[in-house]
Amino acid sequence: MDGRTRIAVIGVGNDFRRDDGIGWAVVERLREHAERRPLPLGTVLATCDGDPGRLIGLWEGAGLAVVVDAAHAHPGRPGRTHRIELDSERLNQPPTTSSHGLGLGEAVELARVLGRLPGHLVVYAVEGVDSSLGTTMSGAVTAVIDPLAASVEDEIVRYRDAAARG
Repeated sequence: MDGRTRIAVIGVGNDFRRDDGIGWAVVERLREHAERRPLPLGTVLATCDGDPGRLIGLWEGAGLAVVVDAAHAHPGRPGRTHRIELDSERLNQPPTTSSHGLGLGEAVELARVLGRLPGHLVVYAVEGVDSSLGTTMSGAVTAVIDPLAASVEDEIVRYRDAAARG
């Protein structure tokens, strides 16, 4: 498959650490939606614990990679979602700081050095309030699962439409 048409959607986190499970929850919601309305051919849904090597393996060769993860901001507003978009030109420049968790920042830098970045990377970082042990997410974070899954689906459609035109 042509790498420009492959899409990787990666939910990062730990579904046994409450709000840190948002990435996994969004990927699960996308799987549910795909049963009724299949995603475009070449779209891969995956979950990852944030290990840089695993992240790189999941997005390598993708034209588009969408990563969904929890973010910790101080002061934070639980449920607030940040969208960070990097194209291959910006990804190939060394970052001066990471706007997200250390694992993702390390993965981007390592992939850049190894020449294994996706063509386009979009990160959705959701501010959480509770990462203690447990499987129940806070109400504010749970409330963004459906809208965030819809945003990821829109990302995929926009990317497919642009690829078809270009």
